Amino acid sequence: MSVRRDFWSIYREALPVLVIALGGGLFAGLVLEGMLESVDRFPGLLVMVPVFLATRGNVYGALGGRIASGLHQGLIDPRFERSERLVNAVLASFINGIGISIVIGFISWGALTLLGRESAALVELVGIMLIAGVLTSFVLIFGLLLLIFTGYKAGYDPDNLVGPIVTTLGDVFGMAFLFLAVIVIEVLI
Repeated sequence: MSVRRDFWSIYREALPVLVIALGGGLFAGLVLEGMLESVDRFPGLLVMVPVFLATRGNVYGALGGRIASGLHQGLIDPRFERSERLVNAVLASFINGIGISIVIGFISWGALTLLGRESAALVELVGIMLIAGVLTSFVLIFGLLLLIFTGYKAGYDPDNLVGPIVTTLGDVFGMAFLFLAVIVIEVLI
């Protein structure tokens, strides 16, 4: 395949996903704007938002890369089945996603406290991150797998799909579940 054909193939496969990602990013921004009232109730919440969204991309981008490589190498079939490689990749991502969410709560609280800034209680920040982390982990894992498998079966290169899919799902559901987690913690505490 020529360089020009490679370029157009990548562009043609990635462009629709990038347009959807644009819409997802706008939605996430609207959710963030709706959360601004919660910032008064939970000081430090805004400190956690970019870190939380970035780690969604890091953890689940790595999962997507593993899945894409496994598909290319024929080590993973593009379907939901009990495969040791698939289960291990999913389990590692799930544990990393939840674990880093809890760490974000602790570090945000610690940094705010160390800098002498106002902060919500440690249990509140960690609780928000834990709830949002668990919910986003489920959606990102299964959403990512579904979209990659479907795209692969349709002839798309999963390498062109992973980045935009992870970013979009992470932003949309990350913000939505952060908002939900804030509501749950307000009710519980």
